[in-house]
Amino acid sequence: MNTPTLRDLGEDALVARLIQDLPLSGDVIAGAGDDCAVLESPDPDRYELLKTDCVVEGVHFFPGTPGESVGWKALCRAVSDIAAMGGVPRAALVTLVAPPDRPVTEIEAWFRGLAKAAREYGVSVVGGETSAPAPGSDSAMLSITLTGWVEKDRCVFRHGARPGDEIFVTGVLGGTLSGHHLHFRPRLEEARWLVHEHRPVAMMDLSDGLALDLRRLALAGGVGFRIETGSLPCRDGSSVAEALGDGEDYELLFCLPAEEGDVLLAAWSEKFPGVSLSRIGRVTTADEGFHFLDVEGECARIPEGWGHFSH
Repeated sequence: MNTPTLRDLGEDALVARLIQDLPLSGDVIAGAGDDCAVLESPDPDRYELLKTDCVVEGVHFFPGTPGESVGWKALCRAVSDIAAMGGVPRAALVTLVAPPDRPVTEIEAWFRGLAKAAREYGVSVVGGETSAPAPGSDSAMLSITLTGWVEKDRCVFRHGARPGDEIFVTGVLGGTLSGHHLHFRPRLEEARWLVHEHRPVAMMDLSDGLALDLRRLALAGGVGFRIETGSLPCRDGSSVAEALGDGEDYELLFCLPAEEGDVLLAAWSEKFPGVSLSRIGRVTTADEGFHFLDVEGECARIPEGWGHFSH
């Protein structure tokens, strides 16, 4: 019998397999499986948040990408996950892996972009690590470990959705390789407003495409969903398939009780006139499954979304 490969398992199944025997202490509120780890803190009214993320050359950016964009993206990916918990970022550690013959000016540009993002979102960069890759490898990587905090009564997890809740998404989706994936702005301000004014019952950020990430949200809560693809906010020039599957949107996906939806939409348009908010569907029971319906009410063909080891 052949030993399964990472491609055979896929990202989610691999993570589930790897973490099953890892220890967790009693002060861990949420470990792997949400946008951030959530831990008790010395402040009785707050949780600590912890996130790690990376950008790998040839995967998340390519040779010739403007250096400042690389650094901006590296930190903002982690900030987006802090936002998805309703939290505030605090301090970052940075790990750089680069081949010895890489121009210093290129790496300095990465760190200028990182510093710009850190100043923008109130993050202190407090240390890190540097390493060369294996001999013969020309790939580079920037990895971020980010801490943050959130009030205990404002923390939003992935698992809170219930049948009947409505599903919302911020911004527009699809076509991210046109430049959005390098220059996006994490929805930090919007998320903080949401958790204080309207209290989403479940939330996550969109990094691997709506089709895949929505399944993750539903599986976390043990629910199903029904999405009207005609309600999806597609970026100009993007198709429904691209809005569902391109990934790297870094928008907020969240659920709210149905009776609060109209109030939220009205308040949002006044508070954030430059950022769209779309009601795209409804949470159902798990038995009803996952359904993406086109304008005629028929099941739409759905892309898989982005998965590491499957591309």
